[in-house]
Amino acid sequence: MKTFLILSLTLLSCLFINAQEITGQWNGVLKVQGMQLRLVFHVTKTTDGFTATMDSPDQKANGIPVTKTTFENPKIKFEIAAINMEYNGELKKQEIIGVFTQNGQQFPLNLSRNTIEKTALKRPQEPAKPFPYYEEEVTFLNPKANISLAGTLTLPKKEGIYPAVILISGSGPQNRNEELMGHKPFLIISDYLTRNGIAVLRYDDRGFGNSKGDFKSATTADFATDVESVLAYLKTRKEINPKQIGLIGHSEGGIIAPIVASKSKDVNFIILLAGTGIPGNELLLLQQEKMAKVSGMPDDEIQKASAYNKKLFNLMLHSTDIEKLKSDLRTELTEIIDNDTAAKIPNGMTKEKYIDGQLNQLTSLWMLYFTKFNPATALEKVKCPVLALNGEKDVQVPPKENLTAIKNALTKAGNKKVTTIEFPKLNHLFQECKTGSPEEYATIEQTFAPVVLDEMLQWIKLQIH
Repeated sequence: MKTFLILSLTLLSCLFINAQEITGQWNGVLKVQGMQLRLVFHVTKTTDGFTATMDSPDQKANGIPVTKTTFENPKIKFEIAAINMEYNGELKKQEIIGVFTQNGQQFPLNLSRNTIEKTALKRPQEPAKPFPYYEEEVTFLNPKANISLAGTLTLPKKEGIYPAVILISGSGPQNRNEELMGHKPFLIISDYLTRNGIAVLRYDDRGFGNSKGDFKSATTADFATDVESVLAYLKTRKEINPKQIGLIGHSEGGIIAPIVASKSKDVNFIILLAGTGIPGNELLLLQQEKMAKVSGMPDDEIQKASAYNKKLFNLMLHSTDIEKLKSDLRTELTEIIDNDTAAKIPNGMTKEKYIDGQLNQLTSLWMLYFTKFNPATALEKVKCPVLALNGEKDVQVPPKENLTAIKNALTKAGNKKVTTIEFPKLNHLFQECKTGSPEEYATIEQTFAPVVLDEMLQWIKLQIH
């Protein structure tokens, strides 16, 4: 759900303007899906043109070399072939008015001589320090992956013995606050529960934030071992009651929590926030249909796209040879593009690069595992109490299909301690919304509906007494 821009530019310029008008520092803020990314260009004159570097302060990347520039006063065009990115602007006095494009997606980006600060987002639920509880930065080892993970442990008070929960994030690299679209849902959940007597440990995903490891090469099963290491760490803390540790997983985290609980007697309860209950390939197809529908795509185009995706997933489900799979997928994707005039390749992207990008996504270790995995196989082994929650307007993990599948799988296991709730008017992030479209996430001020926070708290209290 997040967009991270790894930018790599060099600047070579034609001399059509006074050097003093283009050299120096240019500042801008790129706004993408609720995120704000500061960019700073440093342009200097050379004997045969210009060179430049770029800083991305929010990504802690400085001195990135720029690749190519076409400058025909007042038009400026930066092209970055390696990441399929370009910037087209027009110099107007002390400002460049332009558009940033990457992988066919366009975003306004103006550059100024003056320092530009990010716009403060309205997030009324976000707590401010000092907090009325104890907070500690912690690190712990995942021995199976031989990596260290970092997180934050919050306790109602520094001294005492408390029940605890571990927060498990959704798909994509997430920090300990599960920060996305300008929201920090795990910070909200952690703050609320800790203020109400429950210890919380939230952590950066492997290879992200202060945690070590390689996120890109990991699967859902690998992330489950990270949770196992968090669980083992909490059991070493004298402040934590080892018989009252639960897991709260959001989205993919709602798949991981049952995997861990099915293997460990140390998990005393789990809460699934928009967790899935149907096989990965079925979920992705349903997700594509629901998201397309809410975006206004015509039904015939939705059906056509679904048929294409079924073919691709079918190849993935039955493949045992990765190289043959790549070849088969390339053939299928090429045929789809060549035979369907409605199939759109992003602006500025060749067919070959577009297909390469699709192949990289479809054949990643994570995608191949996720597509083939059926959450029921883990849910059918879970014996501890389970609270499964979802929003009525969730188009990423549609509630009726998934809550039903979750309950059926747990019932099959003989688990009678199951509660499922579908909250009206809530989306995948548990925000009060209008349509449920991901395009709304960043525009909604609310981060996490209070009614869901209260439901979780009251249910946890029942489990620990």
